[in-house]
Amino acid sequence: MEQIAFNSEKYLELQSENILKRIAGFDNRLYLEFGGKLFDDYHASRVLPGFSPDIKVQMLSKIQDKVEIVIVINANDIEGSKVRGDLGITYDQEVLRLIDAFRSVDLYVGSVVITQFMSQPTAVHFRERLEQMDVKVFIHYSIEGYPSDVDLILSDDGFGRNEYIETSRELIVVTAPGPGSGKMATCMSQMYHDHKRGIRSGYAKYETFPIWNIPLKHPVNLAYEAATAELDDVNMIDPFHLEAYGEAVVSYNRDVEVFPVLRRMFENINGTSPYKSPTDMGVNMAGYAIVNDEAAQDAANKEILRRYYQALVNERLGGGSKEAILKIEMLMNQANLKPSNRKVVGASEAKAQETDEPAVAIELPDGRLITGKTSTLLRASSAALLNAAKALGGIDDKLPLISPSVIEPVQKLKTDILGNNNPRIHAGEMLVMLAVSATTNPVAELAMQQLKKLQGCEVHSTIILRKDDENVFNRLKMNYTCSPKFRTQKLYHKK
Repeated sequence: MEQIAFNSEKYLELQSENILKRIAGFDNRLYLEFGGKLFDDYHASRVLPGFSPDIKVQMLSKIQDKVEIVIVINANDIEGSKVRGDLGITYDQEVLRLIDAFRSVDLYVGSVVITQFMSQPTAVHFRERLEQMDVKVFIHYSIEGYPSDVDLILSDDGFGRNEYIETSRELIVVTAPGPGSGKMATCMSQMYHDHKRGIRSGYAKYETFPIWNIPLKHPVNLAYEAATAELDDVNMIDPFHLEAYGEAVVSYNRDVEVFPVLRRMFENINGTSPYKSPTDMGVNMAGYAIVNDEAAQDAANKEILRRYYQALVNERLGGGSKEAILKIEMLMNQANLKPSNRKVVGASEAKAQETDEPAVAIELPDGRLITGKTSTLLRASSAALLNAAKALGGIDDKLPLISPSVIEPVQKLKTDILGNNNPRIHAGEMLVMLAVSATTNPVAELAMQQLKKLQGCEVHSTIILRKDDENVFNRLKMNYTCSPKFRTQKLYHKK
């Protein structure tokens, strides 16, 4: 059973207090750049067991009367139909999803900002669509020489061209559908316009990772580097903080590189910089809420291994790079990890070798390794889930939970009527059949009751999973990986 590493209640208290303190340090107007995910931060919940995936939203809800959300999207991402990989939706659709999500928890969305606007046709259309939905839209333009040409940026031809975002609350949370949207530039632009209006506003940054007050090579920080391997982010000691305070704390390359420019902007806008280092800009208190460091290290090491297999699969699918794999291998060396440390990999490979067919292994909360093989009736994912449910419920392994007389007509439907080539039952279909069987079979009902216990369990498939099986593991909140192989040697592989 995985141990709790993180105290969410303590974090909620510390984080909200720290943000309120930062607001008070300015004229009660703080632009807070939110990095990472506000909703569904499953990376954080995996590397810090006990971290609630929606804790950042809970924190904002504690001070919701002071909060206004501004969502930033880059016009080039709209034009290029950029997709958020984990959800499979375009950035413009993600903006709409975020608005709905914030409103569902009573957080006020003030406006949407379209950055790097050059009258791109799809960006113009998106602006019109938002305005038809009564969402305020503001336009920010590209600035040649950003971020290095500070004199141009802080002029009428730089930030001066941008529309001023009318806000009404003390804490303006600036978020986006993904990186490169222009969150920081939006905050700086607002500070420039506020200064011209006689308002002394402030800027701060809220990112969970890297955690500044744990060691540079702590597995939790290494797991962040593994998660951002494609972006080539590198954790490093903050040299500005070390010089100013004599204290070694953790930042990362992009913040360190841009800090001299930001400091000069602060000085030009407000006369002085409130910050001596990139770390000073941050408000993250996550390090203070780690209550079991050993559990955090263990969970983070597991995440590094998961990211390694994910990178292998991404490269096999044509969407990843060899460089990302090499970087994660370097991180694994630093953490003294080997692929064989992921127990479900060895178990699934042994089953595949035994049966000469694809196999799946699941590690149960008590450490037992359960496998599933590919058969004429079931995919390996379906078999592994059924076997895991049996093991958790103490059900005889030889006892069928779903009668072949139920499975076979569905197979005929798939092949004879729907025209599928593969008759095997995938995980989603299997769970529906199990639910139907549970209405008349008490043993199937017992198996159904075990499914919630699979949350957080580790899974590995010896072949790249199809999308329908991936979706089931995601919905059960299981941590799956795959070997970078396809079932067949065909050139086209349906996801």
